[in-house]
Amino acid sequence: MTSATSTPDAIAMKIRQISVFLENQHGRLSALCRSLAGAGVDLCALTLSDAGEFGLLRFITAEPDRARRVVEAAGFAATSSDVLALCLPNRPGGLSAVLTGLEPHGLSVEYMYAYARRTGDAVMITCFDDVDRAMAVLQAAGVTLLRPADLSAEGRPSV
Repeated sequence: MTSATSTPDAIAMKIRQISVFLENQHGRLSALCRSLAGAGVDLCALTLSDAGEFGLLRFITAEPDRARRVVEAAGFAATSSDVLALCLPNRPGGLSAVLTGLEPHGLSVEYMYAYARRTGDAVMITCFDDVDRAMAVLQAAGVTLLRPADLSAEGRPSV
């Protein structure tokens, strides 16, 4: 039996996210954004959180390998990881229904961030403790998983 993660379609549904550690100092975020902009890197989605003396910027782009090289060349520490982009109805209970469906499978959400699209749905960028198993469970439940190219589609916010 072939696992869902061995098919090209399944692999294409994983999205490579870049995480950058930023010192909480004036101008650090601006410097990072200038480096990305200067290299022509377009960001599809991002989140920034505070962690005391450091901030953590997570972002998605259509060119994650190139973006990581730009970030590191600019002197920032970066890592990459796989996340899933869930397409959910933008209405009360849309996220709740998906999370409730995950409970029996023992999957944990490590973090998530979202944006609403003009198309009437919402994109939930989600990191799971087991991304491959989460992908299989979500697909079996009929949840739409977006590919990286789908995040750059018309209707997404420009970052």
